[in-house]
Amino acid sequence: MEKLKNIGVVPINKDILYSLYGYLKRPDEKVSELEQKGFIIRIKRNLYVVSPKVHQVEISSELVANHLYGPSYISLDSALSYYGLIPERVYSMRSVCTKLHKQYETQIGHFEFIKVPEKYFPIGIGIEIINNSYSFLIATPEKALCDKISTSKNLRIQSVRAMREYLEEDLRFDMSALTSFDKDIIRKCIQFGRKKTEITQLLKLLQHV
Repeated sequence: MEKLKNIGVVPINKDILYSLYGYLKRPDEKVSELEQKGFIIRIKRNLYVVSPKVHQVEISSELVANHLYGPSYISLDSALSYYGLIPERVYSMRSVCTKLHKQYETQIGHFEFIKVPEKYFPIGIGIEIINNSYSFLIATPEKALCDKISTSKNLRIQSVRAMREYLEEDLRFDMSALTSFDKDIIRKCIQFGRKKTEITQLLKLLQHV
């Protein structure tokens, strides 16, 4: 088990697993055995993560999401909840990507990927480093909110007042966090993203907080 323990929480493919047991005639049988015994968990075809019972470290759904479908980064409700900007607990790990919309139901949870324009995608992506052992891509707070607004169907916000009501009443957003928002990220989202009118109202709101 020491070989698996050294892998940690980073998702791996079969080639890596086979390399650990290359001395065996049938390494594929060993991989199947490890899965059956619960030492590794299949995320999707050719993607696995080592079970917490091997290394006693909780699986990072954020890190799994980055590897599951990409290029992608954690955003929307998942990022807003991660930063403590909304009170609701999020049950689906939500990301944005440049490919088609995709959903995965796995043994460790539900994952959803929302498509955004390619020129808009790279704006406001941050790297979260956990215990100096692994990292994952996640939207900055500003980008996560813009992603939430721009991908929400049937959302029409035509005034600063309406934007404030949306944040306070619909999202129950931590309004005090707006004072530290980077307006340049918002401006770039307006330039390259969707829902320009709505995000413009967000920018105007930031100018009054």
